[in-house]
Amino acid sequence: MSKPPKQIHLAAHFPGVNNTTVWSDPKAGSHIEFSSFVHFAQTAERAKFDFLFLAEGLRLREQGGEIYDLDVVGRPDTFTVLTALAAVTEHLGLTGTINSTFNEPYEVARQFASLDHLSGGRSAWNVVTSWDAFTGENFRRGGFLPQEERYSRAQEFLATANELFDSWHGDEILADRDTGVFLRDAKAGSFVHSGQHFDIHGQFNVPRSPQGRPVVFQAGDSDKGREFAAASADAIFSRHAALEAGRTFYTDVKKRLAKYGRRPDQLLILPAASFALADTDEEAGELAREVRRQQVSGATALKHLEFVWNRDLSSYDPEGPLPDIDPDVGADHISQGRAQVRMYRDPLATAREWRELAAANNWSIRDLVINTGNRQTFVGSPATIAKAINDYVQADASDGFILVPHTTPTGLDDFADKVVPLLQEQGVFRTEYEGTTLRDHLGLAHPDSADDRAVS
Repeated sequence: MSKPPKQIHLAAHFPGVNNTTVWSDPKAGSHIEFSSFVHFAQTAERAKFDFLFLAEGLRLREQGGEIYDLDVVGRPDTFTVLTALAAVTEHLGLTGTINSTFNEPYEVARQFASLDHLSGGRSAWNVVTSWDAFTGENFRRGGFLPQEERYSRAQEFLATANELFDSWHGDEILADRDTGVFLRDAKAGSFVHSGQHFDIHGQFNVPRSPQGRPVVFQAGDSDKGREFAAASADAIFSRHAALEAGRTFYTDVKKRLAKYGRRPDQLLILPAASFALADTDEEAGELAREVRRQQVSGATALKHLEFVWNRDLSSYDPEGPLPDIDPDVGADHISQGRAQVRMYRDPLATAREWRELAAANNWSIRDLVINTGNRQTFVGSPATIAKAINDYVQADASDGFILVPHTTPTGLDDFADKVVPLLQEQGVFRTEYEGTTLRDHLGLAHPDSADDRAVS
């Protein structure tokens, strides 16, 4: 008897901290007004998605000393948005990116435990580290931690937060139904932690929440990041959305779990994915090309080229050839707070490669950026996209996808109405929520159950 097909996990990423959003589209709406978040979240819940994902930028990014043109100014606080969304949704998981470099375990644990209570067990935490001193200037720590210390702090941060979550135990809690006052075991909530990064003790004042702990996501792709995820995370927000790269990443991370006493199904791998959806494959292809040109204006193309050249290129024509001058490989970089800077570790080699591509294809600066940047992961009719998603998951290249539409807040609507029903017909995606917590949606055990994994 053949085994049943894997069930696909789907989530929705509210755009904002990226270059995906097409601001010029008449359907593009606010990234600040609560109505945008409500529409997006309720669409995801109508489609029976696992969760909504919010990224976070802790400082407005700069280029040449000025705020980067495509950054979102005024993005509300993550916890505030997720807590408000808990009141207008019933099942959808609520995932927020919260930094472990500049926050403290007690405050973050308290916020997530509170969100888990208020949402009925739907909270999730994407644990990230900060890599640059530019962002650190906004915080009392200042500066930044070296890479080896960032993951050490993150590991201890998460372990400490789990100690706080676990300081309340089910058999220790007895509340008066009328007053809400806890009547026994004054030690419930007590914690003591002494380590390299944190030395704290006291009383955690939020009782154990419906999930026990929030679902933990991790997004790092380095070897240390993969080890951190294998040891401590419930899911990975991956950037490997191409089939072969996805299978390689999937195999590598899953095989690391055994050393931590974990099974492959105890860590989900969910790449980010964009899409261009239309009635036919041909129309979708045309839409994809149009969207890419909208995403990469002439000004955006020059800004992107500056990531590599580390020079002010504003005098160049984006519809003209690449600069003859070589990149400036000095230590100071024209771009601040941009993760793309780290992608081009050898700017001279990248410049040579791009010049060769441009010459071979007769590309302008803008053409080059359009064709070498992130294209849509899935392009086609509803049937084509549904098949591609299912093929990808069944091939063990991922456990599902976190979808990033190019317009907000309506960019998920057509996917929910046209693609999801096809996946449901194939029996690979739920037709109704079967549980109440995000752990239920993701098929993850609760931390206090016998078969749950240990966190190192």
